[in-house]
Amino acid sequence: MNEPISAAPWPRARPGRSPALAAFAARATLSRSTRLLSEFRFEQTDPARFYGAVARDTVELVGDLAGTTGTGLDGALVLDVGGGPGYFEDAFAARGAVYVPVEPDPSETHAAGITASRGVRGSGLALPVADGAVDICVSSNVAEHVRDPWAMGDEMLRVTRPGGLVVLSYTLWYGPFGGHEMGLTHYAGGARAARWYTRRHGHPPKNLYGTSLFKVTAAEGLRWSRTVSGARLVAAFPRYHPAWAWWILRVPGLRELLASNLVLVFVKSPPIAAPER
Repeated sequence: MNEPISAAPWPRARPGRSPALAAFAARATLSRSTRLLSEFRFEQTDPARFYGAVARDTVELVGDLAGTTGTGLDGALVLDVGGGPGYFEDAFAARGAVYVPVEPDPSETHAAGITASRGVRGSGLALPVADGAVDICVSSNVAEHVRDPWAMGDEMLRVTRPGGLVVLSYTLWYGPFGGHEMGLTHYAGGARAARWYTRRHGHPPKNLYGTSLFKVTAAEGLRWSRTVSGARLVAAFPRYHPAWAWWILRVPGLRELLASNLVLVFVKSPPIAAPER
């Protein structure tokens, strides 16, 4: 079984205490948070700009975490669950990684007119990938769009090789971006927010509550991480916050409202050797 949560390197006000977070913590500055926040306003109007910024930040995050766990990006096979139209490919390729996105919806894959060099059509709930086949498995802002995000997390762990890295990052429902394009109206309830959006814009939101957008919390993700077997949780922190604000994840209730996005980082455990006879 996974190590008890108390033994894992939880986010702290002084992140240098956690080896798995030390490298990324140096990048997690207030200026980075401000820059990323400013890009969110372009998600609908200029997705290439928005997702390009998120892609570069994701590669830096994964690269730092991979470097501290002995799994570098250069030459690594990276599986991106819910990779969409492939905005992340160039950013990973620039670091020497072999990037393979998995996406169930063909229209989403081709939405941006990007021609990816490789890709797999399939569901995150049943990845069409062999056990232990990839070095790094990543999912960025996808779990909130899946009916059973923890089944997807289990699949990500399954396809990752022993010693490999799994990075699951998702948007928290009760945070300011939980409603996605519906804005803060999601605080009035997901179904009601969807009706208000449809009335105002004349069409339903892309991320329709109960169909392609679900209420996922930090508490659920942390609880699931306690049940994981065959992997070790090495870090959990709010993705877009400066490192000095990571302490909010330790406060129930507050983390749901302010953490915005939770990152769960696992290292796949090596197989247990059979005892010699």
